[in-house]
Amino acid sequence: MNEALAIQPEPQVNVRGREARERLARLVTQLFEHWQLSSSEQAALLGLSPENRSTLSRYRRGEPLADNRDLLDRAGHLLGIRKSLRILFPQDRDLAYRWMTTTNRRFGARPVDIVVEHGFEGLLALRRYLDFERGT
Repeated sequence: MNEALAIQPEPQVNVRGREARERLARLVTQLFEHWQLSSSEQAALLGLSPENRSTLSRYRRGEPLADNRDLLDRAGHLLGIRKSLRILFPQDRDLAYRWMTTTNRRFGARPVDIVVEHGFEGLLALRRYLDFERGT
């Protein structure tokens, strides 16, 4: 086989590097602002205790997310949810931003409440639901 035609794997991004974790912190905190989540909701989405406002404040100031697998996985799923919402509602950014805090008939609750109540499994359920709605 011609090596020039061989499919090259996509380069792996080291999300555990400090620079990548700083960028993730900025993206996630901006997303929380767009979604207009309370501090306790933000903490829940990141798997932090509701009283952990100092950690959220550090992330808002640009400190990197902790090098913690659960936290980095949660950040990745949150950004995946953001991407799905932008794809599903390309003409209505406000709807995409309100989706997390608007009662969803399918869930019988606000999507953010699903994560608050069910933790990581709730986050995965939202991500799978949106991926299904996108047809992926």
